[in-house]
Amino acid sequence: MTTTVSPPSPSAAGRRKTRRRTTDRGFNRVFRWIAVGAGVLILAVLAAVALFLLQQAWPALTAGSDELAAAVPRFPEGTSFLGFVGPLVFGTLLAAALALGLATPVAMGIALFISHYAPRRLAQVLGYLVDLLAAVPSVIYGLWGISVLGPAALPLWEWLNRYLGWFPLFAGDVSSASRAMATVAVVLAVMILPIITAVSREVFLQTPKLHEEAALALGATRWEVVRTAVLPFGRSGVISAAMLGLGRALGETMAVLMILSPGFLYSFKILAGAQQQTIAAYIAADFPEASGLAVNMLIATGLVLFVITLAVNMLARGIVARRKDFSGAN
Repeated sequence: MTTTVSPPSPSAAGRRKTRRRTTDRGFNRVFRWIAVGAGVLILAVLAAVALFLLQQAWPALTAGSDELAAAVPRFPEGTSFLGFVGPLVFGTLLAAALALGLATPVAMGIALFISHYAPRRLAQVLGYLVDLLAAVPSVIYGLWGISVLGPAALPLWEWLNRYLGWFPLFAGDVSSASRAMATVAVVLAVMILPIITAVSREVFLQTPKLHEEAALALGATRWEVVRTAVLPFGRSGVISAAMLGLGRALGETMAVLMILSPGFLYSFKILAGAQQQTIAAYIAADFPEASGLAVNMLIATGLVLFVITLAVNMLARGIVARRKDFSGAN
């Protein structure tokens, strides 16, 4: 006996399609609200951090210089809060700027080599090694800087001071233990190198192949292809990568604390000791023994670092937004 199965009626198929469409709409609605909630959560956390810093820093911001001098050991009498935090801001920006200036060209060169010059297997190995550098703890970099890099770089610092001492950066007496801003800048440059390299590499790999092939068809060399097609396309990405590295350099604590001999001066002498200090290292050094108004003072300096970081990120967003018109579609 043969049983025949009749095909489903159009009305049943239509009902299943409608049910599936309704389910998809429900999932889309849930996913949209999850995404919106995640974005709002980020803004709420950022606002909560800002409010906490402002609330805890307010007693120090409104206190007089005599109160601050009595509560904070390093606070000189007759100096305002801005006068005290000014050298810390200067040292923070100087260390970050030097590290960024050293790391960005090297990171771009490594990224270009991995993305456009190295064989595929070698590029993969180098990519893994660069990513591995980002996983090294900052305290290890600090130990390396004070134990290995400092003694090894001392002859170079002395040579720079002897023959280029007329330049403000290399003037002054060279620190005998290399506990100076120059050593800190090199260590910070090594620390931010993998961040800038990884982001720049991914940006360079996104260069449209049609652009590169068009340049090669016109007789361009490999370097001309990089200069006319790859670098213009990846400029905004490199800027974003550099700003990410700058954010890491601005907030780095342990490596700076372990290497730098602190000072509270507006000094460009990066080879001399006891000249500069960064905000993060200052907070880490003084927080364990602080109490009362001194804690509010440290939080106030943290608020200044928070504002600096926010301003740097906003500036980077503005620079990237002005260059976003160049893309693979035009």
